[in-house]
Amino acid sequence: MTQHFIVIGNPINHSKSPKIHQTFAAQTDIDIRYQRQYCPDNEASFVAVVEAFFYGGGVGANVTVPFKQIAFSHCQTQGGLSEHARVAGAVNTLLIKDGAVYGDNTDGQGLVNHIISLGWPLDGARVAIIGAGGAARGVVLPLIEAGIASLTIANRTLSKAQTLVTELSAASQTIERQAIATCTTAELTGEFDLIINATSIGLTGDTLPIADSLNTHYAYDMMYGRALPFLQHFTRRGAQVSDGYGMLINQAALSFERWTGRAVEVAAATIDLQSPLT
Repeated sequence: MTQHFIVIGNPINHSKSPKIHQTFAAQTDIDIRYQRQYCPDNEASFVAVVEAFFYGGGVGANVTVPFKQIAFSHCQTQGGLSEHARVAGAVNTLLIKDGAVYGDNTDGQGLVNHIISLGWPLDGARVAIIGAGGAARGVVLPLIEAGIASLTIANRTLSKAQTLVTELSAASQTIERQAIATCTTAELTGEFDLIINATSIGLTGDTLPIADSLNTHYAYDMMYGRALPFLQHFTRRGAQVSDGYGMLINQAALSFERWTGRAVEVAAATIDLQSPLT
């Protein structure tokens, strides 16, 4: 029997999710139909789309910009949330659990899984995140759970980084037990094992105010799809680098597993997805 899935967003025509999940389905021999679902940018329309989809027998939905926070609020009041979704304050994966809509967030664990697959060490690592928005919020708990030794969050506006740490610490005892430093992006200096760019600044043509004294062994940009100045900078400094394309595939694999109960061989799927996606 064909299982139905959608990805909800606005805009949505650019989404690579249908191709990715069809690749997973072929690997696991599951018959699926995965479609892009445009939704007007308001809460009432989003809730109507979700309710109609699941009422009609849909199995699972992905949620992308600008609906991740709306999906979180809907699940918080009408269903349930995983710990990662609750702490992140955002949902990217929807399913029905115990008769109600349930929200998960696989973005942060997708990042961690990709970093591990690259062979980059996280256990005991000194990590810095640049950016204090939604992308950063979703990855802090999975990184701490992976065993990092220390974490610094840097942002152009220091107060935003400080507020993020306060909110995350209140939401999770695991995060509260981890001493997290904050600073402005320009003040981020010293030596780190891993630096993660959680801003979209590389897509705007601008560059981050990175100090000359900032060094790292590994640099990861959560963006992908073009040459990224953040990665170019640390490549010149001798670091190993990666963009976020592998994170995209790994977070999708976790969603697929939540829905179907079938684990994906991500490395094999990544090889299949190397060609340009539509």
